[in-house]
Amino acid sequence: MTTIPNLIAGLSVAPAAAVYADVFNPSRGEVIARVPLSGATEVEAAVQAARKAFATWGTMPVTKRASVLFRYKQLLDQNFDALARLVTRENGKTLDEARGDVRRGIEVVDFACGIAHLQKGESLPQVAEQIDAVTMREPLGVCAGIAPFNFPAMVPMWMFPIAIACGNAFILKPSEKVPLTANRLAELFAEAGLPEGVFNVVHGGREVVDALCIHPGIAAISFVGSSRIAKHVYSLGCAHGKRVQAAGGAKNVLLVMPDAEPEATLRAILGSAFGCAGQRCMAGSVLMGVGAKTADEWRERVGGALARMKIDDTSANDSAEMGPVIDGAAQSRIAQTIGSAAAVGAEIAYNGAARVPTKGFFVGPTLLDHVTPTSGLFQDEIFGPVLSMVRPKSLDEAIATMNSLGYGNGATLFSASGAAARQFTREIQCGMLGINIGVPAPMALFSFSGWNDSFFGDLHVQGIEGVMFYTRQKVVLSRWDKDYVRSQGW
Repeated sequence: MTTIPNLIAGLSVAPAAAVYADVFNPSRGEVIARVPLSGATEVEAAVQAARKAFATWGTMPVTKRASVLFRYKQLLDQNFDALARLVTRENGKTLDEARGDVRRGIEVVDFACGIAHLQKGESLPQVAEQIDAVTMREPLGVCAGIAPFNFPAMVPMWMFPIAIACGNAFILKPSEKVPLTANRLAELFAEAGLPEGVFNVVHGGREVVDALCIHPGIAAISFVGSSRIAKHVYSLGCAHGKRVQAAGGAKNVLLVMPDAEPEATLRAILGSAFGCAGQRCMAGSVLMGVGAKTADEWRERVGGALARMKIDDTSANDSAEMGPVIDGAAQSRIAQTIGSAAAVGAEIAYNGAARVPTKGFFVGPTLLDHVTPTSGLFQDEIFGPVLSMVRPKSLDEAIATMNSLGYGNGATLFSASGAAARQFTREIQCGMLGINIGVPAPMALFSFSGWNDSFFGDLHVQGIEGVMFYTRQKVVLSRWDKDYVRSQGW
């Protein structure tokens, strides 16, 4: 069986405690590797390696850093299909979804290749009499990232390419459920010429998370995961003097007006709600058809489409349209949520449980109707292939109901009306909106801007906010004449 090592200072490092966890192929329920559950000892070793590497990497000319990023992007492109199949094997995504996972990550590397422009400061000569002003953006030092299981390539690459391009050293703690992709990304970066110790990978669970948050040698923490853990990481990291960006969970609504184009809207709803088996923080998990007639029509359309959806072992069938959830615990939790829907007044409009493979961690795609806004089915993140229908009578009622949610990641309106779209974009209280787009997740040029309980911090991941997060500004005022006279207290 494959044993996944930590990668520290260019070396494969086993955990001091020799404790491991199983890694599964979710499509088959089979163990494919074991991953170390490291601790504070391995974090300490990674911090020391990163600090040593930062002393050189942080002062390297920006064009030389960028050249390493360009070579890295080339290697990622050359290994694109192999990386996608690795994601499918350890995460269970369909091959098409895995390719999207990897491609979105590569787009962040592409963005980071422009660091010579992105990291430029500003200057203003003669800002005052004989005084010139210049700003510089300098790296922080050692940064760390804590990534979830649902995007083994994209989410880590929201973090480390930008941080490293800015001149920082980086420690990644990927989810212990998907360690294979993280190690391969690190190996390719080393092959591109990244110096030893600039990028380190430490596997493990909560002990590693807490060790990263409290270590005095780490300047910044990036986190993506559930809101409960995001709050913990944000609070603990900030209490220990760190800069923290912590992206949490979500409850995203797909709002359909009576004039929505039916075919394109149906494809967008299916992809949003059931893509990646519903395991993404931008998944559309609530469907609102405005008016009873619209709701009835979309119940029939979505239910019919789910009955035709191909659900299969994604590591064997490249044409599968939906794969499994990540593990047996997720499978049981989601099944229990579906099973208790009637107890909270919901109606099961479609349940695909009878159509899933018997092996693996599959949950049938499910449509629940007559869900009330006070129900946990509406308020809580399920993180699985479950779409809950809520029936507002008007656009105003729909917006008010959506704004009652504690989360604030995404929302989408399907309509041909510019007036409805304008009202929607102005009044919805969340950070990423789609108009006739099922998953309004920003491209690498823009930041992933969750609001409310979907994000804790000030500067979001990726985009220019990512560059700002991984650097700090220095302002230099200078004068060179000999005629200084104290004036107005200065």
